[in-house]
Amino acid sequence: MKLITSLTSPYGRKVRVVLLEKKIPFHLQVENPWSSDTPVPSFNPLGKVPVLVLEDGISVFDSRVIVEYLDHVSPVAHLIPSEPKIRMMVRGVEALADGVTDAAVAANLERKRAPEQRSSEWMTLQEKTLFRGLEALSEALGEKPWFLGNSNSMTLADVACGCTLGYLDLRFPEIDWRTAHPNLARLAEKLASRASFMETVPVV
Repeated sequence: MKLITSLTSPYGRKVRVVLLEKKIPFHLQVENPWSSDTPVPSFNPLGKVPVLVLEDGISVFDSRVIVEYLDHVSPVAHLIPSEPKIRMMVRGVEALADGVTDAAVAANLERKRAPEQRSSEWMTLQEKTLFRGLEALSEALGEKPWFLGNSNSMTLADVACGCTLGYLDLRFPEIDWRTAHPNLARLAEKLASRASFMETVPVV
């Protein structure tokens, strides 16, 4: 299978981490979806990455759909629990982390606009969403080693949160989320020692 993504996409990083954790071989095709000559729309009509192209040519897109599929492809390192309530909790944290990422991406795109075109109201809205989301992630984690609590059970919730925090470091180094949320800092440090996270550090 082939994964089409950029090296800075936090959503693409989430998929790459899952592929590595589950030891699924794949070919990485690096693309800039913002480039005028990008081939991404031929694989995903929405023009977004990541896109997973299966051996039969079927394109799978949206990171949440991709990781759902990947977790069933290999029995190695199941990251999404099967029990409905626990599964809901894990996917809920993933949605929360992705929501923080959505706000961060929107804010980053806005500040790239010419000063006279920027909307301070829009930036404020995204920043409020971002900080509320971080607070909620911190509250959900509490003092547990992982979101589900078991010291040996990293799940997709932890992966998604780690990728979000990595994106903040990349695009918003001025946000001192480590001081505000030391429990998230501990989680991020633990994830950073895993090969899957070391191999997928965002490259500008």
